[in-house]
Amino acid sequence: MARLTFFQGPMGCGKSTLALQRHHTSTQSGRSVLLLVRHDREGATITSRIGLQQSARLVEQDTDLFELVRGLLSRGATIDEVVLDEAQFIAPTQVDQLARVADVLDIEVLAFGLLTDFRTELFPGSRRLVELADEIRRLQVEARCWCGEVGTHNARTVDGEIVRDGDQVVVGDLGAGSIGYEVLCRRHHREGVTRHVADERPDELLLGL
Repeated sequence: MARLTFFQGPMGCGKSTLALQRHHTSTQSGRSVLLLVRHDREGATITSRIGLQQSARLVEQDTDLFELVRGLLSRGATIDEVVLDEAQFIAPTQVDQLARVADVLDIEVLAFGLLTDFRTELFPGSRRLVELADEIRRLQVEARCWCGEVGTHNARTVDGEIVRDGDQVVVGDLGAGSIGYEVLCRRHHREGVTRHVADERPDELLLGL
């Protein structure tokens, strides 16, 4: 029986890279992979921060993922695996549809995404994946906080300062205007100490130790 697997970790842990690697190795072995993405920085393309990229089908807010896959099969397509990147951004109902793809159509589904947002709260899509997935895997590549500790929390920054309010989904990247994202350890996320703050106010931080 096919399985729904959720690969999760903080920003910078290589989730998009692993999604692309899975697509590559599967297609090289003769398997047909449906590559999907939701809210990537480049639109209908999966991109990784190390420069890899691959065209993908863009998932919209109202896309019925079960009907999408079933429709492709009915038109003669062969699909052995479904690989979805940025899975945290899909709706809970779309996670249910992915589970149906695995259960009803017997197609392996691999979803790659963040677990929590900049407020340390679960994304709705990630929460539903935790509830439904046959397996949840934390990615082994460890992102690092500026201090050298393992990065576990995703921070949103404006002009280098951490912010804790605002819309859950704001697609952007480091250097994109005044909005940025940074991976921090739990302590520095709680204290609001980003790399920018550490560089600007090192003496204050030392006094606080």
